[in-house]
Amino acid sequence: MKFDVLIIGGGAAGMSCALILGSALQNNIIANKKVGLLTHQKASHLNSALLNNVLGVVPGTSGQQILTEGILHLEEQYPEIEQLAKEKVKEIIHLTEGFSVITNKNTYEAENVVLATGYTSPFRIKGLEEEVIPHKKAKASKDRIQLKNEDHLVKPGLYVAGSLAGWRSQFSIACGSGASVATDILSFWKGEHTKVHDKLL
Repeated sequence: MKFDVLIIGGGAAGMSCALILGSALQNNIIANKKVGLLTHQKASHLNSALLNNVLGVVPGTSGQQILTEGILHLEEQYPEIEQLAKEKVKEIIHLTEGFSVITNKNTYEAENVVLATGYTSPFRIKGLEEEVIPHKKAKASKDRIQLKNEDHLVKPGLYVAGSLAGWRSQFSIACGSGASVATDILSFWKGEHTKVHDKLL
């Protein structure tokens, strides 16, 4: 199966990236693009989170609730985004054009890959070992990691979002990082700076 974008990680950054791309597809900002989301959530720090300081989120909302409702939100609002559940990425291979993403169940090809798996060490995806460095915005004692990147871009076609991009582990920051990557991809496709705004009629 081949994707124009394959997002790896079903946490805040990954789902935010998927939401923006889904909105762009639905609003015909882009067309004929295939977007997939590997929704593995077991490693997400949201599993133990309680959200009291996020704009627009009811205080006391659990991270687990966000994870569950985020997947449903994508299914209901943006069915164009293909969700791939219960698969864990084992290896990413850089091809002449694009990437091969190998999971515990399948192999996918993607023109662009977005990594949004969190900053937990050790990093278990083969093929990116040279990109792993200590996390610059986490306590050294936590032994967190990030991928080398410049404004979310690791190398052409390979993006990183959320805490794995070097951002602090904060829900709203991760959401913004994922959205930023989505608009960078849209801007690349359109050949001009592009964002998605839904507006009242």
